[in-house]
Amino acid sequence: MTVLFLIVGLIMTGHAILTPLLMVIVMITGDFLSMSLTTDKVRPSPTPNAWRIGNLTMAGVIMGICLLAFCSGVLAVGKFEMGLGIEALRTLAFVVLVFGSQATLYAIRQRRHLWGIRPSLWLAVSSVADIGIASTLAIDGIAMTPLPALLVAGTLAAAAAFAVVADLVKVPAFRGLGIA
Repeated sequence: MTVLFLIVGLIMTGHAILTPLLMVIVMITGDFLSMSLTTDKVRPSPTPNAWRIGNLTMAGVIMGICLLAFCSGVLAVGKFEMGLGIEALRTLAFVVLVFGSQATLYAIRQRRHLWGIRPSLWLAVSSVADIGIASTLAIDGIAMTPLPALLVAGTLAAAAAFAVVADLVKVPAFRGLGIA
């Protein structure tokens, strides 16, 4: 889905929306969060699972479309409502990918609603560190054009709202696909 977002960004701006360095930073910050998932305390399935790949793929497509819509929507607001230039849009794309990935992870980490079980300490610490690193880089303009702190905070708030919306989409979708 990141690739689709980058294509949408290219179409909207006429330029590559992320530099290779920003893409590497997105990947590294996402890796820390992914690794911390091994410590998470979600409930195991009460019975052995059958891996219905078609249903799992469809669930991934549904959640990916949600993430694509969120990221593209934020980028569109940045370009068309706020009039951000290409360099600021690159920073916004970086921030929205990091925050949107966080939101998606929290929405899909368990079959039930995201607020059902608290995340493990390591997952929470990793999440805070990930958000802190991305925010600091974006606000201070380290390796990218700086963004106002209010814009970064607004993007984080939008990602939190997106997590709730994605969760509300996930629960019936997973139930309908026989994943729940």
